[in-house]
Amino acid sequence: MRVFPFIFAALALLAAGCNAGDPPPDQQAEWRGVLRHKPAAVAPGASPDHKQVYADSVRAFVVRHPEHSRGQQVWQRLQLEFADDLAGAGRYQDAIRFYRAVLTRHPESDHARRGLALAADRLAVTREKLLQLHKGMSHRQVANILGKPMPGWSVKQRRAGTSFEAWYYRTRTGEVAAVYFRDGKVLAAEESSSARLARISDSTPQ
Repeated sequence: MRVFPFIFAALALLAAGCNAGDPPPDQQAEWRGVLRHKPAAVAPGASPDHKQVYADSVRAFVVRHPEHSRGQQVWQRLQLEFADDLAGAGRYQDAIRFYRAVLTRHPESDHARRGLALAADRLAVTREKLLQLHKGMSHRQVANILGKPMPGWSVKQRRAGTSFEAWYYRTRTGEVAAVYFRDGKVLAAEESSSARLARISDSTPQ
């Protein structure tokens, strides 16, 4: 999952609140120009470049016209999509900053509140959640319980035709927990692991 570089620039966007009423005609024309980028950005199989052009144009428009209500709505939706993508990639701290940025301007956003709570919860795992894991679970099932590991906190290795993988997580007690997979299914889990993240051969149960 790719998260586009312009998302971090969005965190600086803390413009004034929206006002009711229709925008002036010149803003209407400029907004139509922004929307010309949308079809390419939302088309099936849209390229990252098309998505970035659209998001950049929306962000720039809102910076210039913070009172444009529709522009603010679209930008809020894009920010939430970015935050969801970040959380889905295990980048919980980045996602939290985005959700908080949305809530600063839109405290009524249930989407942002739920996303913030989930991302904060997944910064570190609990023993109770680790005990929900069972041998044979898939990657998706583990991710539904613990979330994806942070970037750089998973390793893979193939030995004798078998695929081994380890996902590492911070725990609430400051330790590092590990979940081990063999051929895509949970093999074992440890509440506290001293395994080095760079290698799986030293830590994978046989």
